[in-house]
Amino acid sequence: MTAVSSLRGIAAMTAGAGLLTLNDAVSKYLTEHYALGQVICLRQAAAFLFMLPYAWAVTGIAALRSVNHGGQVLRGLLFIGGTVFTVTSLSLLPLSFVTIVLFSSPLFVALISAPVLGERVGMHQWIAIAAGFAGVLLIVRPAGAGFEWVMLLPVLAAFTNASRDTLTRRLSRTDSSISMLLWSGVAVMIAGLLTIPFGWKAVDLHGTGWFLMAGFLNAAAHFMVIEAFRLGRAATVAPFRYTGLLWAMVVGFIVWGEVPNAWMLAGAAVVVCAGLYMLRHGVAKA
Repeated sequence: MTAVSSLRGIAAMTAGAGLLTLNDAVSKYLTEHYALGQVICLRQAAAFLFMLPYAWAVTGIAALRSVNHGGQVLRGLLFIGGTVFTVTSLSLLPLSFVTIVLFSSPLFVALISAPVLGERVGMHQWIAIAAGFAGVLLIVRPAGAGFEWVMLLPVLAAFTNASRDTLTRRLSRTDSSISMLLWSGVAVMIAGLLTIPFGWKAVDLHGTGWFLMAGFLNAAAHFMVIEAFRLGRAATVAPFRYTGLLWAMVVGFIVWGEVPNAWMLAGAAVVVCAGLYMLRHGVAKA
């Protein structure tokens, strides 16, 4: 990997982080009005409205072809799991809390990338991983008086997303970014369709606009993340997801009046510092 390739990966991840934060905010809003499975399914269907024309005009339909079928199936299952855990977390917990915990995903990526991708994880990265997990514990506080089991949902989402991202890096050796985005999206939409008997309702014009917005943000965000892992090493580009943290706090405060407590802010600071420490000792090796 060249320095230029790493910088392009970093830029892609930064853009993806902002889009993912906005997507999470729109998804949280939608779960207040529609069933969870309906949100997951229709958000993905809306994403296809933007993704397929792009594939037709830019990459060509041939780019949608799957080469590594087994890898695509596994990524699809991980994508389903990550989506369900994330959207469920957003429906039950504050946006800022969920976002902060989800930012532990790069630490899981660095942890998983050694055995799965064969990428070397050095001493500095191990220090960052340990510090980052300590930050997550500060945020969740499993022994605290206010702890509830639902607070572990975003932790599960972070681990599942990290597993998906690590597999993405490996799968990108054979399959295109748009192909991975398509087939994982198909898996999520099918999973969502299975929930039709459980609380689905008609979508009005106002709701249609929000679903279209969610679809655009979802498609654009995940495409940028896939590109980031194609261009740079997993442990190098992943920490740049932290750039979405400030936006999550701002949106959460403006829309829902969420104010992060001292434990959340302290934990977020530790997680971000761990990511930056990992970055400082990772770019030079990329």
